[in-house]
Formats: sequence, C-alpha cells, structure tokens
Amino acid sequence: MHHGDESKTQNGPGNGLSKMTTLIFAVAAGLSVANIYYAQSLLDSMAQDFGISPPAMGLVVTLTQLGYALGLIFLVPLGDLIDRRRLILGQGSLSVIALVAVASARSEVILFTSLAAMGLLAVVVQVLVAHAATLATLAERGKAVGMVTSGIVTGILSARFAAGLLADFGGWRAVYLMSAILMAGMVGLLVRVLPSQLSPERHDSYVATLCSIPILFLRDRILLVRGLLALLIFAAFSTFWTTLVLPLSVPPFSYSHGQIGLFGLVGMAGAIAAAGAGRLADRGYGPWTTGLSLVLMLASWAFIAMLPTSLPLLLLGVVLLDLAVQAVHVTSQSVIFDRHPQARSRLVGGYMVFYAIGSAVGATSSTMAYARTGWSGVSMLGAGFSAAALLIWATTLRLPIRQEKPVCTSGT
Repeated sequence: MHHGDESKTQNGPGNGLSKMTTLIFAVAAGLSVANIYYAQSLLDSMAQDFGISPPAMGLVVTLTQLGYALGLIFLVPLGDLIDRRRLILGQGSLSVIALVAVASARSEVILFTSLAAMGLLAVVVQVLVAHAATLATLAERGKAVGMVTSGIVTGILSARFAAGLLADFGGWRAVYLMSAILMAGMVGLLVRVLPSQLSPERHDSYVATLCSIPILFLRDRILLVRGLLALLIFAAFSTFWTTLVLPLSVPPFSYSHGQIGLFGLVGMAGAIAAAGAGRLADRGYGPWTTGLSLVLMLASWAFIAMLPTSLPLLLLGVVLLDLAVQAVHVTSQSVIFDRHPQARSRLVGGYMVFYAIGSAVGATSSTMAYARTGWSGVSMLGAGFSAAALLIWATTLRLPIRQEKPVCTSGT
C-alpha cells in the first residue's frame, strides 16, 4: 500500500477531495458517458457503411442503453465489495478496448457486440460519483457530487455535437478512435490521482449485495421517495427531448438535425445547476432546493407549450427544465449517499435504475402523445409527470433527511 501516492494527491476517506482531482473525476465521467450518445448522430453513416437500413440501425442505441442498464445492476454495486480504484481503472481500460473494437468493426456482429460492451462499461461514471462522495468530506460531499454530475451533463450534451463535427472530417470510425485515445489518456491520469488503495467497506457476497438493493429502497422511505422523484423527473426530461425533433423538423421550422442539435447546448444550464445544487445541499437546504426546483420544472411546461408560437419562450422553458432536473438529481444523490455510507455504490446503481425506467417511460409515452394530440399533448404529459413529482415531495416533507441509525445493508 503506497501511502505516498495518497498523501501526494490529498485524496482519501476523511481527507477530502482536491479541486484538481474533482475536476479530473468530472472530465472522466463526461468522456465515459459520451460514449453512449455518439451513435445518435452517426446512425445514418453507420447504416450506409454496413448496408443496413437506418431503422434497423436503431438497434445500436437500444443495445448500448441495454448494456448500460445491465451495468447499473451488475457492475456498479461491485464498488461496495472491491477496491474502487481497481474497478474504475479496469472499466476504463476495457472501455478503450471496446472503443477500438467499434472503430475497427468490419461485421455487424462485432459492431453490435462492441457497442453493447461499451454501454456496459460506461457505468464507470456512477462508480466515479460514488467514489467522489466517499472521498469528499461531509461538508463538501454535495459540491463534489455536483461537480462530477456537471461533467456527466456536459458529456451527454456535447457528445452529439462533437460526434457530428468529427464525423464530417474523418467519418464515424474516427469518432470512436478519438474517444479511445482520450479514454486511454484519462485512465493514465486516474492512475496518478486515485488513492492507491481503498479498503472495501463491506464483506458481503456478490449475490447478497445485489439482493440488498431492493431491500434498501423498500425499507428506507427516503430512498424510495428519491427513487420515485428520479423516475418522474427523467420521465419529464425524456418526454421533451425525445419528441423535440418532431415539430422542429417540419414546417414552419424545417430545421436540420444539426440545427436541432444546437438546442441541446441550451441544456448546459443543467450543468451549472448541478454544481450549485450540490453546494446548497451541503448547507442543509436539500429539501427546499428540491421543492423549488420541482416548482420550476412544472412552470417550464407553460413556456414549452408555446411551440410553435414562440421559439424564445420555448428556449426559456428548456433552460428551466434542465436547471430543475439536474438540481433535483444532484440533491437526491447527496441525500442517498448520506443515509448509507457503506452502500454508496449499490445505492447509486439502484437509484439510476429508477432514472432509466423514467427515461424509457417518457420516451415511449411522449411519442404516442405526439402522434395523437401533437405538441400540446406532449406538454400536458410532461406537466403531469412534473406535477406528480411535486406532489410526492410535498407529501413527504416531514420525513427526516438524516439517517438516525444504520439500516442493515446485507440481504439479511
């Protein structure tokens, strides 16, 4: 155990997390999560290269997301059992191999398998969030979680834009090759800044650890509430972003995919909100940050519903929606990490399953709503998800946020 490395970086449980290391965590998280979203801008050129119809190529997105969902359930909880440093570096290194395999794929089987593996390994972002929460001091935990989440938001929003730009110059394969190079460099940086050894906090079996996840959420009402909030806010978020392309790609706008992609940059407000919400949570304002954010999210739909009458009002609605969603998301993570310190990896894995379900519900229901009632139906659906989240928050205000006594985190 090389204590020199740990003291050099000043990172370790109780020692806090240096600003530089927090920034490196944020960049690593952004690069990792971007790997899931590159394909959304590259489907046409990938389909052409392999001679597959563009609709069939949609399987790429499905497989990547499926891999990510499996990773949340089966890989992220490992952070409570083994040295997180090894887990992070291992996933990062394997991601480099998967990215090279995607970039050099000559058959559909290799392409689809590599993309699914890439999605599976991209859950390293959640291990990074849990690790940042563990290394940070109690007074700065929310700030650290907010900073890493800002990196994730930035990675998601810039992925489509960067992929389209790079593909114009070097083709779709260049996107994955460049990502492999950046990931390799990031792994090298993480080798230097991560503490040399972090003793596992639990010694349960792997199966017991997996089985404890639903038990934790069912036994602890605060966790369940925060999970339900995640489901609803990301259902609202997905409702908007899934269907936005439909009204903007037809008259009176007739925007290109590139122009519609620029709307995502407005969502950068969410990255700013993530950092600010974390600081407020550290000062004890978590519940009220959540409440105010949910009110803003509900209000945002009044502006979003103005499409196609007013584009500026739509943009204002986008800013409010993204601010609100990321503020609630960061605050929720700060709350759940505070309740069960020995189960942070499995908590973030379980919490993100609620997130994934909400995103899927929003995507499916919003396209159906648009087909039947147009943009007004989409706006009503999003407002409905937002109102439900606000109602849940209002009815659980009196629940204590701090964990008064540890709850058994094993399957027993």
